[in-house]
Amino acid sequence: MSDVHTFEDYAAIAKHLNFQSRAFINGAFCDALSGETFASLNPATGAVLAQVAACGKADVDVAVQAAKAAFDDGRWSRLHPSDRKAVLMRFAQLMEDNATELSVLESVDSGKPVGECVGVDIPETIKTIRWHAELIDKIYDTTAPAGPNVLALVSREAIGVVGLVLPWNFPLLMLAWKIGPALAAGCSVIVKPAELTTLSTLRVAELAQEAGIPAGVFNVVTGSGKDAGEPIGLHPEVDMVSFTGSTVTGKRFLRYAADSNLKRIVLECGGKNPAVVLGDAEDLDAVAAHVVNGAFWNMGENCSATSRLIVQASIKDKLLEAVGRALEAWKTGDPLDPANKIGALVSCGHFEKVNSYLEQAKADGCKFAFGGRTYGGAFVEPTVVEGVTPQSRLFREEIFGPILCVTTFDTVPEAVALANDTVYGLAASVYTANQRHAMKLAREIRAGTVTVNCFGEGDVSTPFGGFKESGFGGRDKSIHAHDQYTELKTVWIDITEPAAE
Repeated sequence: MSDVHTFEDYAAIAKHLNFQSRAFINGAFCDALSGETFASLNPATGAVLAQVAACGKADVDVAVQAAKAAFDDGRWSRLHPSDRKAVLMRFAQLMEDNATELSVLESVDSGKPVGECVGVDIPETIKTIRWHAELIDKIYDTTAPAGPNVLALVSREAIGVVGLVLPWNFPLLMLAWKIGPALAAGCSVIVKPAELTTLSTLRVAELAQEAGIPAGVFNVVTGSGKDAGEPIGLHPEVDMVSFTGSTVTGKRFLRYAADSNLKRIVLECGGKNPAVVLGDAEDLDAVAAHVVNGAFWNMGENCSATSRLIVQASIKDKLLEAVGRALEAWKTGDPLDPANKIGALVSCGHFEKVNSYLEQAKADGCKFAFGGRTYGGAFVEPTVVEGVTPQSRLFREEIFGPILCVTTFDTVPEAVALANDTVYGLAASVYTANQRHAMKLAREIRAGTVTVNCFGEGDVSTPFGGFKESGFGGRDKSIHAHDQYTELKTVWIDITEPAAE
């Protein structure tokens, strides 16, 4: 990635960043038609980074018309697959060429630790674009066994104009998860980044244009969910929306589809993810390292974060001792200091929400095994709360912050019941040396991804999404992500020989 490693290096790069702050529509950066803007803040300092165009319904209309015109005339949708692939590979290379800048920009804009941006987010973003680009000429259409007198062709066609509504916790990686398969399929896209984390997406729009993605194919409308996101959901000429974010907002997009053109909706929403640790788990230090990473990676601002530690009572104390040892490496502070693994929460409002759960833990009489302190209205140190019962808000609600809740069990069926005692079903982890128990829990826990003796989300080749209120309509990542950006078409051809005269 880079030879840049020190706090001073990253701070110097941050000082000289140039922020693009206008929307990107039909191949050009432009102000909102209203002329209105909103302030984009550095979460760690509260400093204003830029005044960003506050788009509204009129801007969305312009973007949709540009995207539809581009799709209809085929400048991208009917481009030869190998040519689309070549453009996306150039796009990925440009991101790699600018990876350090993108990493620092992502850190400054979102509060994420720069080490995570450099080591995970930006490399995975680039890898995702390349992976989906490579699939363009490797997904084959099929024929159906329709008999000797018929040729039945089943083909995929790009769905059309798609709205991609992004979360604020992984701005560029979630962008890649969506634009990778959407652009590979030949769709035209309208990206609506989260209002809190807009700047890195606009920088990527510059690189997309430089790579040769045609005007109208890649559009970015900036602004609030109400003013820019809702009009995308309600627009009659948007054919599909992929949304990542809260379950509450995801449900709104289903209503928007019902109230407009029945556009296809794909939702990746919240999670309340368990890590189930059985008493026979081997190497508790290794288990603790995985649990801590799952709980506190990206400050716990992660829909698949390990929010609930469900541990067999007989080993709870030993496991928490190991968790304490693992936490020694998790320092909290300036996101641009690579020594810190916990950065700033994304906003003051979100800080207040997370802090309310610390207050709830105190009110519930729970014990802080580790952490519990906050700093400067932006930082929450990694916190482990013991004695959380299934009736508590801490057990039931998505915190989206660096708080791990500990609940004990005695039997394996009890562990399964606790793991499934949630409206969510995104991810789960199981730790045991007993393979029968591992498979039983992996099968019986209702979640889209279950990891065994590790924490993770798979990789770009595996589908990601949830059960229950964690997901709807499709999956991000993997070859299956291409399904949601395409329509299946049957062409039925009669090849019966004409009757002899």
